[in-house]
Amino acid sequence: MFQTSTFTELAESIDGGLSLLTRDLGETELPSFCETKHARTARIMIIDDEMINIEIVQAYLEEEGFRNFLTTTDSTTAVEQIQSEKPDILLLDINMPQVSGLEILEKMRASKELRLVPAIVLTASNDPEVKLKALRLGASDFLAKPVDPSELMLRVQNVLAVKAYQDHLADYSIQLEKKVMARTQELVLSRQEAIHCLARAGEYRDDDTGHHVTRVGRYARLIAEELGFARERLDLIEQAAQLHDVGKIGIPDAILHKPGKLDPQEFDLMRTHCNVGRKIINPLSHEESIRLTTHTSVGMQIMGSTNSPVLKLAAVIAASHHEKWDGNGYPSGIAGTEIPIEGRIVAVADVFDALSSSRPYKDAFPIEKCLQILLEGRGTHFDPDVLDAFMRRQDEAISIRTEYATD
Repeated sequence: MFQTSTFTELAESIDGGLSLLTRDLGETELPSFCETKHARTARIMIIDDEMINIEIVQAYLEEEGFRNFLTTTDSTTAVEQIQSEKPDILLLDINMPQVSGLEILEKMRASKELRLVPAIVLTASNDPEVKLKALRLGASDFLAKPVDPSELMLRVQNVLAVKAYQDHLADYSIQLEKKVMARTQELVLSRQEAIHCLARAGEYRDDDTGHHVTRVGRYARLIAEELGFARERLDLIEQAAQLHDVGKIGIPDAILHKPGKLDPQEFDLMRTHCNVGRKIINPLSHEESIRLTTHTSVGMQIMGSTNSPVLKLAAVIAASHHEKWDGNGYPSGIAGTEIPIEGRIVAVADVFDALSSSRPYKDAFPIEKCLQILLEGRGTHFDPDVLDAFMRRQDEAISIRTEYATD
């Protein structure tokens, strides 16, 4: 019989995946500003059409210990130099021939890469409109010419401090995004493994390799792909299809392993695995939830997992993959398009795998006979469009059958 410990392991697998994400994000801290590079190592670019102005500003900053300078008097090449040199701060004259400081600011603001480079405007103009336009174009601060060395030092230090903190935030955001992506992927893989463990728990009752659920999932994905399902739906149906026979947990071993044909009473009991599977996967009723949450923490994990899209679809598949196109299937006897498309897909995938695999009551049929039996069920057992899609991809299905052959 199915052991409670299997459910415990399943719950711990899901819970473990969640904890990976929350644990590592919780340990991630914003780097201290004190850990940033010293301001004196900052790359300072000075753009002025008068070399004497550049020399004066550079001399003032050198007295305070700055050593990393980039300078140019050619405003026509300034943007290209900013692009290639990537300065930490820009000291920019406004009134320059050919290309003004305001034009340089405008080009920088239009560039995603340059818009965050801070610029202190050096200007002899007292025109408030010029200052307002510079601010609108992203200027960080202003200095009036002739430059006061003490004021220059304070303004540069303040702007560099803000720049350093912005760099930290940007780096932190990148690192955090990478960590979230990595942990999210681990969580996805953890959930997939938990789903597969639950699927195998049912399948091991009559297939001690567990390969049947893998093959059915792959066949279902193949058919859905041929039918034009979107990529995200392909992943969903492959995982959900693996849970199609989880209801076998509730079927006695004497029936599952019976070497001969089942009698009517035994077959009726076998049919119940569809509803058993649906009940296992589906969300619990309010009353069941109360009883379960007061029983064990494992129950809470199982109950919580039933809100996932994969398990919701799995419940649909578990309940409908033995329905037939002509209405003669079970457990509900629905027909045609009343059967969910995912159930119709898994019906073909499941029967192909059952025919091509050994069972206690039969040997594996040759592939040619399997395909012939499927075609005989077109329009009666199987949705014609779904079966045709499978037949168009039969070579790939056979390759899957070989790859995941039962040992």
